[in-house]
Amino acid sequence: MAEDIKKMPIGAGLPEMPEEIILAPKKVVIDWKRIIFILLGLALFFLFYFMSDFADAVDPSGKRFPLPPQGRMALGLFLMAAVWWIFEVMPIGATAIAIGLFQVVFMIRTPDAAFKDFFDPSVWFIFGSVIMGLAFAVSGLTKRMAYKMLNIVGENTNFILLGTFIIIAGMTLLMAHTAVAAAIFPLLVAIHALYSEGDQPTRFGKGLFIGMAWTAGAGSVITFLGSARAVAGAGMFKKFTGGADIGFFELTWYMLPLGVIMVFFIWLTVIIFFKPERPRIEGLRQRVADLGKELGPMNNKEKFVIAMVALVLGLFMMKSFSPIPFFKDMDRAAIMIVATVLFFLTTTLTVEDMETIPWNIILLFGGAMSIGYCLYDTKAAEWLAVTWVTWFQKAPWLVFVLAIAFFVLVMTNFIMNVAAIAITLPVSLVIAKYLGVAPEVIFFASLATAGMPFNLLIGAAPNAIAYESKQFSAGEFFIYGCVPSIVLMVLLAVFCYVIWPLQGMPVLLK
Repeated sequence: MAEDIKKMPIGAGLPEMPEEIILAPKKVVIDWKRIIFILLGLALFFLFYFMSDFADAVDPSGKRFPLPPQGRMALGLFLMAAVWWIFEVMPIGATAIAIGLFQVVFMIRTPDAAFKDFFDPSVWFIFGSVIMGLAFAVSGLTKRMAYKMLNIVGENTNFILLGTFIIIAGMTLLMAHTAVAAAIFPLLVAIHALYSEGDQPTRFGKGLFIGMAWTAGAGSVITFLGSARAVAGAGMFKKFTGGADIGFFELTWYMLPLGVIMVFFIWLTVIIFFKPERPRIEGLRQRVADLGKELGPMNNKEKFVIAMVALVLGLFMMKSFSPIPFFKDMDRAAIMIVATVLFFLTTTLTVEDMETIPWNIILLFGGAMSIGYCLYDTKAAEWLAVTWVTWFQKAPWLVFVLAIAFFVLVMTNFIMNVAAIAITLPVSLVIAKYLGVAPEVIFFASLATAGMPFNLLIGAAPNAIAYESKQFSAGEFFIYGCVPSIVLMVLLAVFCYVIWPLQGMPVLLK
């Protein structure tokens, strides 16, 4: 027996090795593009870190605005974050964490300041909005709404997009655009599932979700209920002008035409650049009618979600219009969290549902708040605003107004839109007097661009919520966002020069 074993060839009697095991290991592919943009972001940060101090910015009255070393480093961090976010060198939430880390390691701000912004009330507002959208989906209300809407707009994909955008814009007239985006997102997922059975991105999907983000911004500028920025901006305007007040109907009178036209142009942009692969979804009406019947009558969870939306909307209206201090002083984030807690108390949502929350998006906005406050606290944003605006202090009045609006448009893609207005209005109103420009036109032009950050995911919560669809990349959102941004600036020129004066807005001082 031993001799027989000795005569056996090596490996005899053993099972054959799988082919993939005996093959040479696969060659590791290095993602050079990712490495290049990681290094580019770091290079920009360290360039500003080691630079000499910049010259002071000086406004027309002679007041000087120095840029401290921390402000200079904040500008470098701002550019690094932009590169990493746009080119997605790592998950966008991880880049957000890096923003806080860099502030602490390089002593731009203290740890308390850098990391507490991740728990800012604005972040909690976004969290509450996401929870509300989740409640729509879990209760089944989203599918019911999607089927009703599709039954009305029909099978033409272009009209489906138009109908969706009109509904989104209409909802932002009554509730914050973040809450609208969170509530409408599951509905769009349901619509896309009826269009494409696979998970792969489609042109229709790109247009549907990117258009949702853009439309939410365009609709939110029309009333005070669309976002917090209009209320805060009106308060600043009253303070800086010595008592000039912007009323509820005055805001809507001037902003409604601009918002409506922008929604139409967004739709045109979407159907041109993201032309759906299929012009029609044949048999869609019959299909959604059958699916609607399968849902049966509205269940208790759906009714409760509707009741919570009505409660939140009512509290927001009371905050905006009620003379009672209790309601006027109520925090917007707290209002959203009230609904969140009630959803879990009533088991409308469960712990398993909590695990499906897109924490990557929540972290993204924590990082956005951190870099925004970093630019603000270190005086970097103020220095940028004064430097930019003074470049145009001798320009024709229309160029001056558009320059201010463009600066707000760029800044609101990176920092809170309220902060972008806050750092720009005081300086621009001082220079406006020298040029004979009325403060109203500066305010409304700035408010319009503050509400429509079409390029970066961190510019507005609807942008980030739309990204969760995985139908587009951050780079695509940035590139295609240039189109509606250009359209907005052109429209603003027309409105400032022709339409708003015809509506009665003072443009030039008498």
